[in-house]
Amino acid sequence: VQLQAYGGGLVQAGGFLRLSCAACGLLFDNYAMAWFRQATGKEREVVAAISESAGSTYYRDAAKGQFTIFRDSAKNTLYLQMNSLKPEDTAVYYCAAERVYGEYVLIRESDYDHWGQGTQVTVSS
Repeated sequence: VQLQAYGGGLVQAGGFLRLSCAACGLLFDNYAMAWFRQATGKEREVVAAISESAGSTYYRDAAKGQFTIFRDSAKNTLYLQMNSLKPEDTAVYYCAAERVYGEYVLIRESDYDHWGQGTQVTVSS
């Protein structure tokens, strides 16, 4: 399983970015997926997660109404649409995937065995 995250960059506060995570070496529809982030000096935290069917999602409180997680099975790609970005959203963003057998949304770092390399998001004030 390989995950390639991209789409990060430098954006002004109030701006938007769309992160993508291209997956290969897996049956995409059998994997729950998520976006995590890690700011400098802080622990990695879940931002949003989605079930293998996309029927269920989870957002951390700070992301609700601001971020949208979605997936495209035809492209084997996970996305995170980030709007109204704030300086506190600055972090390295990671995508993660885990094989599941059923409709599960996984939100703990320890739930995931497969990780992308991370993409830097920097929001200037």
